[in-house]
Amino acid sequence: MLNKDHPGRRNRDDKGRSAVLPMTKQACQLDHLVVTSPTLAAGVEWVRASLGVTPQMGGDHQRMGTHNALVRLGDTTYLEVIAPNPVASVPDRPRWFELDRMAPDAAPKLATWVARTGDIQSAIADCSTDLGDIEPMSRGSLNWLITIPRDGSLPGGGVFPTLMEWRTLDHPAARLVDQGCALRLLELFHPTPGALQELLTSLGLAEAAVAHEIPPGERVHLVAHIETREGIRLLGSPSV
Repeated sequence: MLNKDHPGRRNRDDKGRSAVLPMTKQACQLDHLVVTSPTLAAGVEWVRASLGVTPQMGGDHQRMGTHNALVRLGDTTYLEVIAPNPVASVPDRPRWFELDRMAPDAAPKLATWVARTGDIQSAIADCSTDLGDIEPMSRGSLNWLITIPRDGSLPGGGVFPTLMEWRTLDHPAARLVDQGCALRLLELFHPTPGALQELLTSLGLAEAAVAHEIPPGERVHLVAHIETREGIRLLGSPSV
């Protein structure tokens, strides 16, 4: 029996049997924020100093030669600190999130954000700009599809979202310890906010972030307003 109010949810057929219903096309949703760092230790310390919490260790991304640490921001939202893994094999392609372009002494920064979808192929088809190729990725027991430009660049300087489709039953944020952090607002600063807003609208993300115009000479950047047990803290600035 089709559940018209909640398409894609598990429901009962006419004989009372449980059945997974097909998903209908849905808007993308903000999934996580990405903090890049030349080393994981430096990124973890930057987040600890900024938010007053210590990210949990995540794991390795063998295809990209990276590893990460995570902070829960909600039931299906988190912050990721990601850095090159010095003991991993160097990938035969540029690492994602412009990690190969970071100087060894560069400061960690809020680099970009990731939006999830239940159908990444359809989302890309509807997208108003090129976000990269769809690549399979994994970390431990987690599997997903994700858009990655071939040169490892950040689309839109980082304010355009990376798209992903989880291939796992439970969202990884559910595995993280609740440290009292929650994302309250994401601001995107870009010289042509109209084009950015068009992209967000094409992906159903118009309500996920607020686009602002920046003056000539100012860098494209993101600012995340994160509620902590000590009040609202900001991550991101034109220089970091």
